[in-house]
Amino acid sequence: MQKYTTLMSTYGKEAGIDFNFQGQVANTLDAHRLIQHFQERLGPTTADKLVTSLYTQYFTQQAHPSASDTLLKAASDAGIDGATAEAFVADEYEGLPETKSLIREQASNGVDSELMDPWSQVPYVVVEGKRRDFTLVGAREVGEYLKTLEVVAKEAS
Repeated sequence: MQKYTTLMSTYGKEAGIDFNFQGQVANTLDAHRLIQHFQERLGPTTADKLVTSLYTQYFTQQAHPSASDTLLKAASDAGIDGATAEAFVADEYEGLPETKSLIREQASNGVDSELMDPWSQVPYVVVEGKRRDFTLVGAREVGEYLKTLEVVAKEAS
């Protein structure tokens, strides 16, 4: 994981982003619910502003990804009326079935989700070999990917 954070920090600096990977890793369902709800009502530009704010808060300011204050700041940054945003965030069930349905749909399309399997993580990488397939779930060190590719190459020859 250290190699990943070092690499991403380098890429971030080149793009003017000062990544801080010390934040709490937590369920992001409420963030997805917020994005989905307001994308449907206010469009993709609003959704993009929400995502930008959420990423900035999480990856540079160590904000909890689904805390109410994080979600409300993202809504404010996206130009969403404060009362509207507060009412949505306070009602933890509004938009929940629709968001879960969309996540399940993505999972059935090969995109892994913690809602489908609480022990699984993104990314979900499948390497198809000649004799067998390999599945790598969650962030891995480069060496693990390399080892898998070496086994596939060896079995193919």
